[in-house]
Amino acid sequence: MISFLFCILLSYLLGSLNPAALIAKRKRKSLRTNGTGNLGATNTMLLFGKCYGAIVMLLDIAKAFLAIKISVLLFGQAEWSSLLFGWFAVLGHIFPFYLGFRGGKGLAAFGGVILAFDPLLFLLLLVISFIFMLCINYSYAMPFSSALLFPPLVWMLYRDLFTTLLSSLLSITILLTHWSNFQKARHHK
Repeated sequence: MISFLFCILLSYLLGSLNPAALIAKRKRKSLRTNGTGNLGATNTMLLFGKCYGAIVMLLDIAKAFLAIKISVLLFGQAEWSSLLFGWFAVLGHIFPFYLGFRGGKGLAAFGGVILAFDPLLFLLLLVISFIFMLCINYSYAMPFSSALLFPPLVWMLYRDLFTTLLSSLLSITILLTHWSNFQKARHHK
């Protein structure tokens, strides 16, 4: 039980590391008062360029990936444990305690969770979401299509109810954090 709680805490703490906040501090420009107001890859890209946005995205993916791999190594491998520890990494990204519980929206961290959980599923979702985004020409399509497709694909591949429920919890978290983007895009059509 102690190792399980330690892995949850570790996942949250690794998830809460925020490269966007570090870059903003170094550049002496607030991400909260400029651009989208979020501490994530998209706002970093908007304010500091594609290179910095890509660095933040890769680091956000990596921190969730590492949180899962380290936690699974310490706790033990189970399909559901990867998703549970990953959910706490995503929560750490969205609600970092040292940044007033206001971080990014969690999409890159969500990607890192899926990559650690099942690399082939990650690639499949990435391709489908990218095609969907290109077809409807709205960036909100990527988080929504990924989040909506993730639980059914997990069920089809693993046939485990608890694992599918955890994938649904992760997806709901991402849908909720991106809901305002969806509403804005819908009203601008």
